[in-house]
Amino acid sequence: MNFVTKNNVKVYLKENSMRVSGSLIEALDKKVAETLDSACRRAKANKRTTVMEQDL
Repeated sequence: MNFVTKNNVKVYLKENSMRVSGSLIEALDKKVAETLDSACRRAKANKRTTVMEQDL
C-alpha cells in the first residue's frame, strides 16, 4: 500500500534544495506502515478502536 505521494515529497524536498532518491518513497512508506501498526497496537491495548495522535 502506498501512503506517501512521490510528487508531494519531491515538492517538499525541492523547497529545501534537496532531491529524491529512487528508494526514498519506498522507505518512507515502510516507516509509515510501521508507525501505523504500532499506533494500532497501542490503541487496542487501551481498549479503543480509534487510533489517536497520542498513539503515535
